[in-house]
Amino acid sequence: MILEKETAKKTAELLLQIKAIKLNPQEPFTWASGWKSPIYCDNRIVLSYPPIRNYIRENIAKQVEEIYGKPDVIAGVATGAIGIGMLVAEFLGLPFVYVRPEAKKHGRQNQIEGHLESGQNVVVIEDLISTGKSSLNAVKALKEAHVNVKGMIAIFSYGFNVAEENFKTEHIQLNVLSNYEHLIDQALETNYLNKEEATTLRSWRQDPANWSPK
Repeated sequence: MILEKETAKKTAELLLQIKAIKLNPQEPFTWASGWKSPIYCDNRIVLSYPPIRNYIRENIAKQVEEIYGKPDVIAGVATGAIGIGMLVAEFLGLPFVYVRPEAKKHGRQNQIEGHLESGQNVVVIEDLISTGKSSLNAVKALKEAHVNVKGMIAIFSYGFNVAEENFKTEHIQLNVLSNYEHLIDQALETNYLNKEEATTLRSWRQDPANWSPK
């Protein structure tokens, strides 16, 4: 995984600033999976803050070109990455498609919305990586459409080992603007967290399925 340190710090700072990421070790959130978590991330909030969404858009676009070269199409993963993916495509002057979790049950029964041609080079944009399962489901749909998936760029990753293994198994290169370690470092640096809270947050990531606050 490729990650640029200054961009990672700045992205973490901005996500904390607008509460796209919330940290609460004392009163953890409950995820849809049932996991108890001291962190909650909703990067769609970025779209409501023009200067911040522009920063995210431009840094993703820059990394698309630097890491993968200019593709033929940008693809966003529904629903969280449709907005930011479209902004990146617009910035690069490229066509845009988005990928649903599954095919529609009616109409044309599309899973991919937009125009794609066989053999095109595609870079996938994602807002958040947890296990990577839903992100790689989108990659699978694109591959079944006979396009060349160059790689994926996400705003933020929790950095779970299972995600790293899942991307490695599928031979998909993942790049992120920021991740969990940089987030904690930035939160400590700006006194958003104290050292004890940072230790709690780090312990969660070791075994998130069985973690509980002390």
